[in-house]
Amino acid sequence: MALSSAALPSTPAHADQSDRIVFRFSLAGLPAGELRIDGKIAGSGYAASGSVATTGLFGALSRIRYDATVQGRHDGAGFHPIEFNETATRGSRNVTYRMVFRDGTPVSVSQTPARKPRSTDVDPRAQGGTIDPLTALYAVLRDVDKSEACTLSVYMFDGTKRSHVGLGKPAPTPDGGVTCAGDYRRIGGFSAKEMADKSVFPFTLTYAPAPEPGRLRVVSIVTDTILGKGRLTRQ
Repeated sequence: MALSSAALPSTPAHADQSDRIVFRFSLAGLPAGELRIDGKIAGSGYAASGSVATTGLFGALSRIRYDATVQGRHDGAGFHPIEFNETATRGSRNVTYRMVFRDGTPVSVSQTPARKPRSTDVDPRAQGGTIDPLTALYAVLRDVDKSEACTLSVYMFDGTKRSHVGLGKPAPTPDGGVTCAGDYRRIGGFSAKEMADKSVFPFTLTYAPAPEPGRLRVVSIVTDTILGKGRLTRQ
């Protein structure tokens, strides 16, 4: 979702914070899903829980839901996950995942029910400096000081696949926020077809002033998807 070896700038530690994040996702203008994250930074630790679920017509056609939790360390310069757990629901089938990190490297990766390894799977032991998907989402979507907006660059590992999320130079908006371009890149663990279909997904992130002075929060994301343009809007 550790950041100590990812390209996240060193910034002074901010006071403890709690975030309740809700985004609605639309595809081709149609409601498609909802993202929820509750996160908290306290002292040198952090914890987050989150869910992603299909809604509307997409939910009626394909019931998909992900529920995840993570806990780890936070030192002001980054997030360092310790344990990540996830349950993926597709229709009536549930699959659970667990990752344990030590010194920034996944040292235990399990899935229930177990699946046969694939030739494309990347070696967890070679994924030092990565974070889990939930930590990455929380790092991107939490409220931040204005100087921290649009500075994230992290490598993610979900148990079998490696990817990267990076944000570009911020540009000011009339309301006192900023906007920046970024992209999600598939790196390893993906099939040849997945890489051929699309390996880079550009997006645009928009921040607006948060209730706390000097802070910004993400209010919208417009992104490429396999099915076309998607939009996430903060609720």
